[in-house]
Amino acid sequence: MTQNPLERVERRGPQMLWPRRSPRESEENGRGAWIAVISTVVVFGLLIALALNSQYWPAVQRQFFNWGHFKTSFPLVLDGFWLDVKMFIVAEILILVIGLAVAMARSLRGPAYTPLRLLMIGYIDLARGLPLLLLILLMGFGIPSLRLPGVPNSALFWGVAALVFSYSAYTAEVYRAGIDSVPESQRMSARSIGLTQGQALWHVIVPQAVRNVIPALLNGFVSLQKDVALVFVLGVREGLREADIYNARTFNYTSYIAAAVLFLLVSIPVARFTDWYSDRQRKRMQAMST
Repeated sequence: MTQNPLERVERRGPQMLWPRRSPRESEENGRGAWIAVISTVVVFGLLIALALNSQYWPAVQRQFFNWGHFKTSFPLVLDGFWLDVKMFIVAEILILVIGLAVAMARSLRGPAYTPLRLLMIGYIDLARGLPLLLLILLMGFGIPSLRLPGVPNSALFWGVAALVFSYSAYTAEVYRAGIDSVPESQRMSARSIGLTQGQALWHVIVPQAVRNVIPALLNGFVSLQKDVALVFVLGVREGLREADIYNARTFNYTSYIAAAVLFLLVSIPVARFTDWYSDRQRKRMQAMST
């Protein structure tokens, strides 16, 4: 009886996913690691030495790397940065839900769904065709000017709305790529047992599609975590805006370094997790194909 590749992987456990290396491979990997460490130290050492030997380095150090200004500005920037984190969490949840709904609507088959598909295509083209900063300015300053009854006028609300509007379109295309990667036989099998198009998508296609595009979705997390700072153009006092206010008051740019450190503390671990997960998925797929 033919054994399912996934069952074969699960039975053989981690050895199937990460086979043991031979002594020769271990030796070559160790030599490669040393070469990587030495070349990295040499390259970055040369770059640092080049910067420190510049005749303008003392002035740059005073303006960008002043320890006194860093200690003073850091708590102010950190208070604003928490707002960036809150905006990121709220926006990301909405983006994942709306993006999936748009992708499912665009993936429906049949002439009766043509108006819905055209509407989704128009939305995606519009959202992806506008620069995010321009979209934030248009929605943040334009819509509140209409004074519509029952519609919030908060700059923070429309800043997050612009992020969700733009990123949901990109996320919908990521989901759609995952849906298209599922074999057509899966959809036909689901329809043959009496499921409707929506039920086939939700119960059969989408679970497999999401699993295929998790690395791409994680890359979207990293990008969104940085782009939430763009709402500062609306006057929202988040991390970057607090750094800008400190700079305007002291004429020193070290507060921007404090903001950069905070963003890096969040984005680098997420980026490394994305790399680890993508590599793990790749090895898993290679093991299943053998």
